[in-house]
Amino acid sequence: MATFVLVHGGGHGGWCYQPVARRLQAKGHIVYAPSLPGMGEHTHQRHPDIDLDTHIDDVVALLQWEDLTEAILVGHSYGGMVITGVADRAPQRVGHRVYLDAAYPRDGESLHEHAFANIEGARQGLYVENGVELVMKPDPIHPGFFGIHDPALAQWTYERLTPQPWACFSQKLVLRNEAAMRALPESHIICTPTIPGRDMDLLRARSQGRVWDIDTGHDLMLTEPDWVTERLLEVAATMG
Repeated sequence: MATFVLVHGGGHGGWCYQPVARRLQAKGHIVYAPSLPGMGEHTHQRHPDIDLDTHIDDVVALLQWEDLTEAILVGHSYGGMVITGVADRAPQRVGHRVYLDAAYPRDGESLHEHAFANIEGARQGLYVENGVELVMKPDPIHPGFFGIHDPALAQWTYERLTPQPWACFSQKLVLRNEAAMRALPESHIICTPTIPGRDMDLLRARSQGRVWDIDTGHDLMLTEPDWVTERLLEVAATMG
């Protein structure tokens, strides 16, 4: 039995992992899929101080309060920034990092710098609400941007998307214990269209070849939940 902590990406909440979480739980695994501060069901708690560190600290607190060890951290998209920071802050509680079509940052890098083309586009739509700088204001076209083309699934997703505090994308990730974080096993699950621009040789070397790709949209946990679950079960099988 493995313990998974599924961390969502920008504009999303823990809700986006429902199909995968249910499949993992049906196999007997323990699954946490938190909505990060200010996101999902926590939008009413949004405040100007929410940034990348806030999200990292929140997941670290989850690991501590639930007394988790050997946790398999899964980060989708922006969630790759978060799980990298979490593994850096609490490597003793982490057993594996899984990057789900995710950011794979270097020390001192923000998501804005890491994925400039996409995030700069989001920045152009920045607005302020209740003192919080926000991007990714939900729009009916967003599910298509995330690769969701089934009308029912697209509508379900659109109804749950929320704006993202800009500071989460602009704050630089500062690693404090990079050697310990890098020593933890990692795997990469990638959407084929996002391969260009990735250093695939580096990813394969750091993950001992555990790199899978599938030709689907960015929200692959929603469009291909069976396939994603199978890959996560393969990761769990590597745990001693």
